[in-house]
Amino acid sequence: MCKIIGIDISKQTFDVSFREEEKLVHQIYSNNLKGFKKFVKEIDISSLVVMEASGPYYVSLASYLYDADIKLSVVNPLKVKRFSQMKFYRAKTDKKDAGIIMEYGELEQDSLSLWKPETKGVQSLKQMRTTTELLQKQLRQSKNQLSAFKSSGSLNKEVAKGLKKVINITEKSIKDLEYQMLNVCKEYYGESLSLLTSIPSIGNKTAMMLIAITDDFSKFEHHKQLIAYVGFAPRVYQSGTSVKGKGHICKMGKSQIRKLLYMCSWTAKYCNKTCSEMYERLKNKGKPERVIKVAIANKLLKQAFAVATSKQKYIENYQPNICF
Repeated sequence: MCKIIGIDISKQTFDVSFREEEKLVHQIYSNNLKGFKKFVKEIDISSLVVMEASGPYYVSLASYLYDADIKLSVVNPLKVKRFSQMKFYRAKTDKKDAGIIMEYGELEQDSLSLWKPETKGVQSLKQMRTTTELLQKQLRQSKNQLSAFKSSGSLNKEVAKGLKKVINITEKSIKDLEYQMLNVCKEYYGESLSLLTSIPSIGNKTAMMLIAITDDFSKFEHHKQLIAYVGFAPRVYQSGTSVKGKGHICKMGKSQIRKLLYMCSWTAKYCNKTCSEMYERLKNKGKPERVIKVAIANKLLKQAFAVATSKQKYIENYQPNICF
């Protein structure tokens, strides 16, 4: 059994916790190249390092450890949080968090998957997508502010000129970024982009987002894993004979791709034959419109996973080969 090293990382430093002859050891290093080198020199290369996916702060250290051939697992922070709650831990310090991550790693080490860096194309797509979403938010705020000032009946000319300038610049920046995203996607993942957009109702934006969040569909072995990751998996609320709540999707995944797929479902019910048939079938059963749209979005995810992993374009009347 290899030694487990838990790391709690922040912008400036990272705390390390591990057991040495049954004694708990705690160390602090700088979150930079100097700190990385010092850390690697002082640990056993056969150890397993466990850390949380803490925003962008973990990426540099994780990449350095990967290049140094040190086993590393990056876990979902929610799993560690639930583990801490299960243990009834109340203290919240960097030192304590590193110890909790170490304990979680010791308990789950047989099921932990090893981390590897995302491809250059996916990193670029994610950064540009995040920037685009931020600019879109700023654009909505600027437009709402201009509309509010106009409604007041006393809009200052300089204010109007400034806001309109900001709106124009922001709109141009969004268009430029979306154009660059498409070029990056065509350069690195042209085949996958072509396959995904062959599905009626799935356009470039949705296809690019799917490629980015799945690392070109290399992260998942089954479409159910992708559905759960996105947050479209159903959540049943039932206990005994008295508690029978309404079913909902879990919403524990990526909200951006859920929004895109939900919008795609509006056109899929008309132009995607399988989805149209599903729409009519569920409509005849009396299902609400929103429930049907979620079911169609789920179907689109299955179709996307199928064409991307099989490397075959969408076939409208496809029938799987069944051998008896």
